[in-house]
Amino acid sequence: MKTMLTILPISDPTLIFFVVLLIILFAPIVMSKLRIPHIIGMVLAGVLIGKYGLNVLERDQSFEIFGRVGLYYIMFLAGLEMDMESLKKNSRRFLTFGLLTCYVPLLLTFFMARWILGYSVAASFLLGCIMASNTLIAYPIVSRYGLQRNPSVQLSVGSSMFSLLLSLVMLAGLAAAFPMNGGSVPHGVWANILFWLIFLAKLAVFMTASVFFIPKLARYFLRRYSDAVMQYIFVMSIMFLSAVFSSAIGLEGIFGAFISGLILNRYIPSVSPLMNRIEFIGNALFIPYFLIGVGMLINVRTVFSDINVFWVVLLIAFFGTFGKAVAAYSSSIFFRLAKRDGNMMFGLTSAHAAGAIAMVMVGMKLEVSPGVFLVNDDMLNGVVLMILVTCVISTMVTDHASRQIVLHERTHLVAEEDKGDDEKILLCVKYPEIAPQLLSLSMLMRNAKLNRGLVALNVVYDDEQSATGRQQGIRLLEQLQQRASAYDVRIQTQVRLATNIANGIKHAFREFGCSEVVMGMHVHTEVNPKFWGGFIQSLYNGLNRQIILTRFVQPLNTLRRIQVAVPSRAEYEPGFRRWLERLCRMAYQLDCRIQFHGRKETLVLIEKFINNHHQSVRAEYTNMEHWNELPQLAANISEDHMFVVVTARKGTISYKNALERLPDELQQHFSGKNLMIIFPDQFGVQKEERMSFTEAQHHEESSIYDWLVRKIGK
Repeated sequence: MKTMLTILPISDPTLIFFVVLLIILFAPIVMSKLRIPHIIGMVLAGVLIGKYGLNVLERDQSFEIFGRVGLYYIMFLAGLEMDMESLKKNSRRFLTFGLLTCYVPLLLTFFMARWILGYSVAASFLLGCIMASNTLIAYPIVSRYGLQRNPSVQLSVGSSMFSLLLSLVMLAGLAAAFPMNGGSVPHGVWANILFWLIFLAKLAVFMTASVFFIPKLARYFLRRYSDAVMQYIFVMSIMFLSAVFSSAIGLEGIFGAFISGLILNRYIPSVSPLMNRIEFIGNALFIPYFLIGVGMLINVRTVFSDINVFWVVLLIAFFGTFGKAVAAYSSSIFFRLAKRDGNMMFGLTSAHAAGAIAMVMVGMKLEVSPGVFLVNDDMLNGVVLMILVTCVISTMVTDHASRQIVLHERTHLVAEEDKGDDEKILLCVKYPEIAPQLLSLSMLMRNAKLNRGLVALNVVYDDEQSATGRQQGIRLLEQLQQRASAYDVRIQTQVRLATNIANGIKHAFREFGCSEVVMGMHVHTEVNPKFWGGFIQSLYNGLNRQIILTRFVQPLNTLRRIQVAVPSRAEYEPGFRRWLERLCRMAYQLDCRIQFHGRKETLVLIEKFINNHHQSVRAEYTNMEHWNELPQLAANISEDHMFVVVTARKGTISYKNALERLPDELQQHFSGKNLMIIFPDQFGVQKEERMSFTEAQHHEESSIYDWLVRKIGK
């Protein structure tokens, strides 16, 4: 035992890292047995192994570095997972809740510290600033339940950042009121005015530069480099660079990390592999490291050794937490939100961690008089122990609220499923260079709440080269399965031999019970000069379910706008809601605008659908009276736009003769553009293969009349 005590605390970096990994591994297991949120387990483990507990580990530089990264990660993820359109539409709510969650606890804590604890005005104000801010320490709980885009979560995150900004600005003002460089002469009025002018100028430059340069860098890099490691390193570099500049202007680095997450929000869809990697690495290592490091700072012994510290902790924790509760529940009542949303808002905004420590450290450097500093030992111990209390309260309340919201959503989801949703996407892949993009598109369009897998199909001609083609297809589908695992989505695969590609796809479609087909457009003109290729025309004429054909020029996550050409009477087709739903999901996930071009009566119904089902989608509606106006749209379609054409099969309600010219118009006016062609569900049910004297089994891509017109034109 004596030998063990002599080697404690462990200072060897390798052993420290090993012990931390053991805690990260076993803390969730133990906490699950105790029915306690895992985050509390990390903090308590830090208390236990720290120098104020069993003194097992020395708090070396790894806790400082990894802990700082973990804190940045929490703030960065919060910005990355924000619903930007919801933020814009509900800006008044964010502003209102942000002001309340900042100033209610600030005022309550200030008056408590001034009148009950007898602190000075400056010390009381510092304590108020600490309680006005908060750390989103319970945000990983929200991520685990998949509630990142829940309205109450979005409201809490946005308001937390606003209150944090106000707290940091007020703290900067407090620090500016003290003597410079340890001198005895306080700032004058002009010096204070100059300080604020310089500070606001630096903040304006930082925000302007971030908004201008980060999107340009993101678009340039993500368009040109698809390597997973390079993309992850690039995103992390942007986060740290923003944090560095935020610290340089006098704000904490966590503010810069959040801002960089907001700006990169639209370039990293929530269902992308890059987002999966960011969340995985953060939740597996950096965030737990940060939580354990916070616990190691907490000295529980002071509560039992000095009743005054216990009293300070109790008062700070009660008034600060009570202020956050008043702000959260009064805002939820004012916004007419459910009680579970109020619980979520209170849970997320009530915790204090590294931000509070950083602020109290600033106070320890502010000299009131020679040798006397603004923060005394009692206040320091009180703030550190308050962190433990508020972290426990926050995680417990957030976990409970998350369960309530998930149960409520599942109840409504069951009701929706009862109505019948046959969504099951068939992904037809052939070329390795576009297969990953087709998978990404399917992920953007699928309903994640249904948690249904995808079907990936590779059809090989049954000829003398079929064995080679089959092996290539197997390798391609294996690569696709690996990519799908990064999305954490199940995928069924099949390599199918067929003498007719269209028939092979149709038979697989029926066997798997699919609802729609997603596939790449024919691009190899040296094989077949026709626009549709050798089999697509047979496919859409023989399959009356939704078929989506795509051509990618640049990565999906760099798109800024989706432009959709809708034919008249498209609203009467059975597949109207299906393709509209898929495009809305895509626009929402990419956080880009979607612009519909069509007849007024069609646009009215599209707008009504979006307002009822996808209020967060930024939609625009432009009148296009006649389909002959389609080529005119080419002038407004940039390289970072996706042009979508909703077409129709012959003999259907929305079909028109002008659609016969679609291949020529697309080749002539939209060459080199991101393109998507949608054949919606039609006739309501899938047409079975049958012989009929009155209905042709095959349609040529162009008629003899088109050929004659071209000849006469020449």
